[in-house]
Amino acid sequence: MSQFHEGLRASAPKARRLALACALALATGALPALAANDTSPAPDAAASADVALADPTTLDRLEVKGTREAGYVAPASSAGTGLVLTPRETPQSVSVLTRDQLDDFGLDNLNDALESTTGIVVERVETSRTYYTARGFDITNFQFDGLGVPLPYGIQNGDVDTAMFDRIEVLRGANGLMSGTGNPSATVNFVRKRPGDAFEGAAHATFGSWDRKRVDADLSGPLGSGAVRGRVVGAYEDGDSYLDRYSLQKSVVYGVLEADLAANTLLTAGLSRQDNNADSPLWGALPLYYSDGTPTDYDAGTSTAADWSYWDTRDTRSFVELEHAFGNGWNLRAAINHHEKVEDAEIFYVYGVPDRETGLGLFSYPSAYNNTVRALHADVRATGAMQLGGRSHELVVGASWADSNVREVSWYGGDIGTALPPLEQFDGSYPKPAFDLFSDGSDFDFRRDTVYANVRWNLADTFRLTTGANHSKVRMDGVGYGTPKSTDASKTTPFVGAVWDFAQAYSLYAAYGGIFAQQTELDESGSPLDPIEGRNVEAGIKGEWFDGRLNASASAFRVRQDNLALAIGFDPDTGRSIYEGQDAQSEGIELEVAGELGQIWSLSAGWTRLDIEDAAGEDARSYVPRSMLRASAVARIAAVPGLRVGGSLRWQDDIHREAFLADGEAIGIRQESYAVLGLMAGYRAGNGWEASLNLDNLTDEKYIASLYWEQGYYATPRSASLTIGYRF
Repeated sequence: MSQFHEGLRASAPKARRLALACALALATGALPALAANDTSPAPDAAASADVALADPTTLDRLEVKGTREAGYVAPASSAGTGLVLTPRETPQSVSVLTRDQLDDFGLDNLNDALESTTGIVVERVETSRTYYTARGFDITNFQFDGLGVPLPYGIQNGDVDTAMFDRIEVLRGANGLMSGTGNPSATVNFVRKRPGDAFEGAAHATFGSWDRKRVDADLSGPLGSGAVRGRVVGAYEDGDSYLDRYSLQKSVVYGVLEADLAANTLLTAGLSRQDNNADSPLWGALPLYYSDGTPTDYDAGTSTAADWSYWDTRDTRSFVELEHAFGNGWNLRAAINHHEKVEDAEIFYVYGVPDRETGLGLFSYPSAYNNTVRALHADVRATGAMQLGGRSHELVVGASWADSNVREVSWYGGDIGTALPPLEQFDGSYPKPAFDLFSDGSDFDFRRDTVYANVRWNLADTFRLTTGANHSKVRMDGVGYGTPKSTDASKTTPFVGAVWDFAQAYSLYAAYGGIFAQQTELDESGSPLDPIEGRNVEAGIKGEWFDGRLNASASAFRVRQDNLALAIGFDPDTGRSIYEGQDAQSEGIELEVAGELGQIWSLSAGWTRLDIEDAAGEDARSYVPRSMLRASAVARIAAVPGLRVGGSLRWQDDIHREAFLADGEAIGIRQESYAVLGLMAGYRAGNGWEASLNLDNLTDEKYIASLYWEQGYYATPRSASLTIGYRF
């Protein structure tokens, strides 16, 4: 959002403030009323997001405000160590998707956003469920403003909209220090929008291919005297798809209030809800090979979904944060997050291997599904300075508690295994069953208790050593599809990182992190897999120019994980995927540059090269690309003020996986290397109006979105969207 003149708040019409108050009341109905007549001075809008040890009056608050001129500059973040550090100061690889980058390329959902991020692979296995990988392994740590619990099954359900986020941070490598589980892939941190000190807003309308229509609005500003501030964000989207019969309708509303309870005390409360209604979604996907072992080649829009099927999700999140700055340089932050996700679906799975000549050999597997996941996460941390050896060092110490439960049930119809026509002739017509044959499901609870501490030792003016540890105790009780889910495990995961500023603009860094993560996946016998254990080592060089507006890094990493879950098939008798534990090692390099290059260019680009081997030294997890390029750039045209043009490029090398025919013969499923090119052009008029045009997959590349499973479907072909908006 553009910064407003300091005097604008005083002259803002009362009608605007009333409109914001009404919108917040609708968006955050359950939020507590905050005193509008509090005359305590508001914090400085330019204050640091979290702890600034040099200023004991600075609040430990996560700043999400920025200027429209910020471009692709990555702000300081506390996601990795709990201390507010710039990308150069952080002893790990960090990527940030800023609000400008999300807007420039129309990245309105999480899948599109993460596909633009260095080293991230978006495994689109179905239309309503997605896996994510980094450095060869699944990403299971997702946080909101630094707090969160791992996904129950390591899979994201539903299309996550990005309207409510100021930015998305991706910390690659083990993050057991702050997340409680040392998953070595990456941690994705969603930084929610917060209110500003001046009244401002924006509204946009988007029109795209396949009758896509979207509207979104964002309103922020002070209420009353300014000691209380609010922000409300809303979005609605509806449209069809290139996939036969598939359509998606989604709505998002988010409201947040901030109140200055005292000069050094800030209370924040927020509520969000996203509803997704998907018609004829994919459960599973297309068969990728014929019974003779040759690859299938369907039209890009081919779908196995029945015309009556649907998959609806409702995601509700609420949070309360209290931050206080003591006069002695220490800051205290307490936060509680609550999450509830409800899914309701009647879906249609197709299994089997078709005959090349006749197309026959596919069978039905209809199911009705209901799932409710609830999670409560509380965190209390203190951050401050301590004096030792004549130097000031930074310390964070805290504890967190996470409780979640999963209640899911699947019902199955009486016509499982009915033979289907060839997919080329399947139009979704299939009698809807009564779903009364039998049912099964899960009912289990998950709890994690964590204490952590971290010190950033300022050993010299140019050398800082970070040491920390996290002790987590994980318990799981209940039943998952007829099998007990009973776990009681604890582990201390250490972290050590060092940064040496060997030149004015350059730093060398190195880091070591432990790995410990409980798994919910079941093996062939139905028993849960043992926890993952291992280690992560990373080292590299970072550069910073133009007062931190341009950052670059080159890193090398090595990851070792034992007993990692690997999907090996689907059991039609139980309706669940089967996994086995696999020891694997990943090593590689990453190169990245992001930020502002002079006054003309905004850019973000990264290259990844990795190798993954199993315990025997053989190639493993071959569905993960070994080489990847992610690049986005936008140029401001000086001759036409307000005009921007840019492009994006995603490239990856070939991927493959092994499959077996009915006679036991092993075959390979392969997706050749491909590149996806996008173009954008935008114009911002001086009176607040703006427009942007995005063209995606310009060359109409046809490729399978993922080989994570033995089934897959084709990615989106060439598409276009036009957005018209107004900012004030």
